[in-house]
Amino acid sequence: MLEGPDLVIEEASTGPDVLRRVRQGGIDLVVADLQIGAMGGIAICMELRHDESYLPGDPTAVLMLLDRRADVFLARRAGADGFVVKPLDPQRVRAAVRTVLRGDEYDDDFLRPATVRATG
Repeated sequence: MLEGPDLVIEEASTGPDVLRRVRQGGIDLVVADLQIGAMGGIAICMELRHDESYLPGDPTAVLMLLDRRADVFLARRAGADGFVVKPLDPQRVRAAVRTVLRGDEYDDDFLRPATVRATG
């Protein structure tokens, strides 16, 4: 979904692996699923934000892949820079990655409840 000449992708299968790799440096963005083993995306994001509060260096952007719209609150509280709600669509994921790498936040509008207003 993300492979291309302008991105280098590294995979990690556990939360501790992600943290270890980020702490080594050179990672611009972590794309983390809400649920990956014993340490999911929320815990990864919170741990990275904790590290950034006292360690030198630039923050690492985090894009969360959420299971449902209700998880947006958790992603925001954890300090995620953006989120995409499943089911994943390659165009939305690529747009989110580009946006977050640019330094902006990405708020996925997919499955957002409609706002209803009474007129009268």
